[in-house]
Amino acid sequence: MKSWRSLAKPPVDKLLVREKDNTAESELFFRRVLFALFAVFLGLLAVAGRLVYLQVLNHERFNTLSDGNRVRLQPLPPTRGFIYDRNGVLLADNLASYHLEVTPEQARDLDATLAELRQRIELSDADIERFRKLARRTPPYAGVPLRFQLTSDEIARLAIDLYRLPGVDIKADLTRRYPLKSLAVHVVGYVGRIDEDELRRLDPGQYSGSTHIGKTGVERSLEDLLRGRAGYQQVETNAEGRPLRVLSRTPPVPGKHIYLSIDLRLQAVAEKALEGHNGAIVALDPRTGEVLALASQPIYDPNPFVNGIDFASYRALNTSKDRPLLNRALRGVYPPGSTIKPLMALAGLEYGVVNRHSGVFCPGFYRLPGGGRKFRDWKRGGHGSVSMDRAIAQSCDVYFYSLALNLGIDRVHEFLDKFSMGRPTGIDLPGEKGGLLPSRAWKKKVHKQDWFGGDSLSAGIGQGFFLATPLQLAHATTIIARRGEVFQPRVLRATEDPGTRVKTPEKPRRLPPVAVKNPRFWDAIIAGMVHVVEGGTAHKIRSPKYRIAGKTGTAQVFTLGQNQRYDARRLAKHLLDHALFIAFAPVEEPRIAVAVIAEHGGGGSATAAPLARKVMDAYLLDKYDDAITAGIEAAQDAQPHGSE
Repeated sequence: MKSWRSLAKPPVDKLLVREKDNTAESELFFRRVLFALFAVFLGLLAVAGRLVYLQVLNHERFNTLSDGNRVRLQPLPPTRGFIYDRNGVLLADNLASYHLEVTPEQARDLDATLAELRQRIELSDADIERFRKLARRTPPYAGVPLRFQLTSDEIARLAIDLYRLPGVDIKADLTRRYPLKSLAVHVVGYVGRIDEDELRRLDPGQYSGSTHIGKTGVERSLEDLLRGRAGYQQVETNAEGRPLRVLSRTPPVPGKHIYLSIDLRLQAVAEKALEGHNGAIVALDPRTGEVLALASQPIYDPNPFVNGIDFASYRALNTSKDRPLLNRALRGVYPPGSTIKPLMALAGLEYGVVNRHSGVFCPGFYRLPGGGRKFRDWKRGGHGSVSMDRAIAQSCDVYFYSLALNLGIDRVHEFLDKFSMGRPTGIDLPGEKGGLLPSRAWKKKVHKQDWFGGDSLSAGIGQGFFLATPLQLAHATTIIARRGEVFQPRVLRATEDPGTRVKTPEKPRRLPPVAVKNPRFWDAIIAGMVHVVEGGTAHKIRSPKYRIAGKTGTAQVFTLGQNQRYDARRLAKHLLDHALFIAFAPVEEPRIAVAVIAEHGGGGSATAAPLARKVMDAYLLDKYDDAITAGIEAAQDAQPHGSE
């Protein structure tokens, strides 16, 4: 039996086991501490590395991102330049106005925001639809215009609740104004809101913050001069995106002021002369190519187009049978009729087909060699024996039938091309059409037919396939007036820096001259045109104070049958011939060249020539209607000029 001592004292082997367990636990604890310290070290190393990455290596990038959260880059649209006539009469300026703008990114619920705004101000479905289209193509952080030209009552109703409408702002801006309304609208044109197609093709940098762009007239063709250059400002904002302060600012560069060559008093005379006729009057300065007047009737008020014309009004304009939106001076194409005869005579002289004294007997009709149908003269009984001078003065068709056939269409096309027939003149206005100068190749390509002798006869008197614009006829008249010297037509007379008020005049754009073999050819043609007014078809407009060289023309609207007679008294107005007239004066030192087209006006001598005389009297004799002058002055004084 073991003693109690032996029972109380543990065996030696158990003590050794315990000592071993304590040592193992210590080693395990130590290893864990080392691992934890190593993990902490790695974590600190990772944090330090990340700090170096963020604060050193990518400091500039993340600083920019940080600033982006509190700093907004706001575009500053430039002020559009003004438009004046040659005498400084204001045609287009800018007026202060307010518009409603919504920034989609800042609006918590865009649909709810729009619904609330509709409860406070009038918003049409078209306004909402336009806003959504613009918003889809605009960065979400940029403001999108919702309503233009807010009234003072609308501003007051919105202002008290703006704090409840995040992303909604009332912005002050300038809106385009045309103080003379419809006067010279086809020259000046108008601006309108930038549409979806324009957004796709425009340079965002140039149009940042801009909502409008030139649509027609010089507002469109001189857009780069009038627009200016956008500026920017950095604005610090709060968490809701509300601006707190401006950090930096790059101001916009305003557009240049434009001075047109148009004399507004003469323009008013031309437009008034055309009242009652759809048509156009173009007046050029032969010495420079400057456009003195460019009238097209009917006309319209451009102001409603600036911020969006309503659908009903636009539809009425666009579907009107009178087509008031059409600039007939540039885009109206008409058979030039007998106004082309001086150029045909000049071609005959140049190619040696006729001389000044060559005679033709006119029995009242002409037949092609070999017989066939009769091509009638406008004078049923004929003119008898006529020379070139008398053929121009009396507008003898038979003479020019014969001349055209002997010249041939190839030489006719070659020569008349020098006068910009069949192609645009290059005027600094948009949308000019080139008309049509027919040729053998053109007919083969378009009509799949050969050129016939009858085609040449029709072309010789400005009929058939031949088409020209009033501007082309006026331009050709200036070339005759200057005996071959050519200037490109233009409406830009000068530009002006809005800051320094320094004007920079535009130089005349001289083009290659029309050369002829003998300078006396010009004298022969001009003499015939003088006799048109002094004893010929336009003798009723002869002036005792200055000499006029001109040519009447009549363009058929429909073709008469072989044995039919034209009786204007029995025809509806829309079937009457177009009336044309070209002229320049004074003959000795030409200062003005005019082309007139009066649609369905009948004869050129009875209708178009007197209209040209009114324009020439006004310009050369300073015979302006007092009512017109007073109306222009009253419109200028009615409201202050826009802000710059």
